[in-house]
Amino acid sequence: RTDFALKEIMSSGGAEDDIPQAERKTVTDFCYLLDKSKQLFNGLRDLPQYGQKQWQSYFGRTFDVYTKLWKFQQQHRQVLDNRYGLKRWQIGEIASKIGQLYYHYYLRTSETSYLNEAFSFYSAIRQRSYYSQVNKEDRPELVVKKLRYYARFIVVCLLLNKMDVVKDLVKELSDEIEDYTHRFNTEDQVEWNLVLQEVAAFIEADPVMVLNDDNTIVITSNRLSETGAPLLEQGMIVGQLALADALIIGNCNNQVKFSELTIDMFRMLQALEREPMNLASQMNKPGMQESTEKPARRENPHKYLLYKPTFSQLYTFLAASFKELPANSVLLIYLSATGVFPSGRSDSEGPYDFGGVLTNSNRDVINGDAIHKRNQSYKEMHCLHPGDLYPFTRKPLFIIVDSSNSVAYKNFTNLFGQPLVCLLSPTAYPKALQDQSQRGSLFTLFLNNPLMAFLFVSGLSSMRRGLWDKCQDYLRKINRDIAQLLTHSRSIDQSFLQFFGDEFLRLLLTRFIFCSATMRMHKIFRETRNYPESYPQLPRDETVENPHLQKHILELASILDVRNVFLENTIDDY
Repeated sequence: RTDFALKEIMSSGGAEDDIPQAERKTVTDFCYLLDKSKQLFNGLRDLPQYGQKQWQSYFGRTFDVYTKLWKFQQQHRQVLDNRYGLKRWQIGEIASKIGQLYYHYYLRTSETSYLNEAFSFYSAIRQRSYYSQVNKEDRPELVVKKLRYYARFIVVCLLLNKMDVVKDLVKELSDEIEDYTHRFNTEDQVEWNLVLQEVAAFIEADPVMVLNDDNTIVITSNRLSETGAPLLEQGMIVGQLALADALIIGNCNNQVKFSELTIDMFRMLQALEREPMNLASQMNKPGMQESTEKPARRENPHKYLLYKPTFSQLYTFLAASFKELPANSVLLIYLSATGVFPSGRSDSEGPYDFGGVLTNSNRDVINGDAIHKRNQSYKEMHCLHPGDLYPFTRKPLFIIVDSSNSVAYKNFTNLFGQPLVCLLSPTAYPKALQDQSQRGSLFTLFLNNPLMAFLFVSGLSSMRRGLWDKCQDYLRKINRDIAQLLTHSRSIDQSFLQFFGDEFLRLLLTRFIFCSATMRMHKIFRETRNYPESYPQLPRDETVENPHLQKHILELASILDVRNVFLENTIDDY
């Protein structure tokens, strides 16, 4: 909340009779716009977080008022300086609010172009040093505004993969926190230091560094580019379904996170977005976009990001997505969560007998927990069971489960005959790889950045850019071949093909098969639980154990000089 003390300024301004009427009106108009903008901004948190229609008109009004306010303070800066005592941090506060608006608009629409606009405003604050005078005022709450601005700017830069900017911001934030805690002796020092630790861990989560010739790190983007998904060949018979909505759920204990994004959520959300538009032209262009000039609509699937949701929160968002799903569209559910295993023995094998994945427990159900402990025949309450998803299989559903109990979802039943696919992670990794789980799941890394995951399981931790680019080209060829294997298969379940017309789902399916084939050929992945699975099952000989695909994987390993990590005669080993 901006802290402007309007009435005092107006009354002190009004005391002087020689203030021209026009200037007085300027100050009054500014105060009105400022007040209105604050009211609207504060009202944003009362809007429902789910449902795609209710919030749009309110956001539009808020944007309009902030557009007017921003232009007004630019046009009347001199008068506002003299008569209102407008300070630079107050301008920074308006710019920061506009940055937040664009960021929240991105969260609501999944349109990456709005991230660029948020970046523009946050950058302008830094370039023009709007907050530089805050440290001279003896008001800790102003410094906290500045620290929060840094944290928000870092989130936007992370989402835009601007890691060089992130590193600069972290250093500046670290200095600011040190100065703040030294001057004010506050109690929130531990919290701010935790913010620094979280972002540092987040930056270092990637297990492989790609290096330029001068040893600077190459920033790789994993959003869908024009050449990203393998193209459909003439004559490929696939469904016309489009991915319209996605729930990305993160509830892993001890996984690297920043803000309310775990590293798995962060990776998956980028796998469901296209590259932002006109990145280059918008990069350093501070200034407000006219609301009529919003970027042209691009079909990123809409998504909800749910960090550690309770069962009721998860179900509410799921129901809202289901209700608003357009015709011929797909709902994707991504679950990255700790496994919950059945506590007692069950004689039946129904959709509630295999456990599932963890949902967050609220304190108000402690009684339920107590009863639960006493009676082993009850099912786990804070758990999303496969059966909980059955009602939503009335529409096309694409499920990805990354969990130590992902196999619970293998026992699915397609009750309504709609397209339904579950991609399931390994439930355990070989001991040599286990200590990496804090930095994100290997399975999700394969779905987000398959080459990095391949390098990691091959024991490589850095690579020159030239070789990286060569391998990426080869991986694109592998993806094209996997697409052909799938569409030419005689025994594959039709659900896979019905989803294959959508670019995002096509890429996820080809990466899943690449991941599964790689793990099956790897010398240290020897147990069944080390391999991904799917519902319905894929025909192995035509996909994940296809000799043609295995040959490609060995070829990729040869380019990287890591062929010794993989089994040569895989066919004979089965």
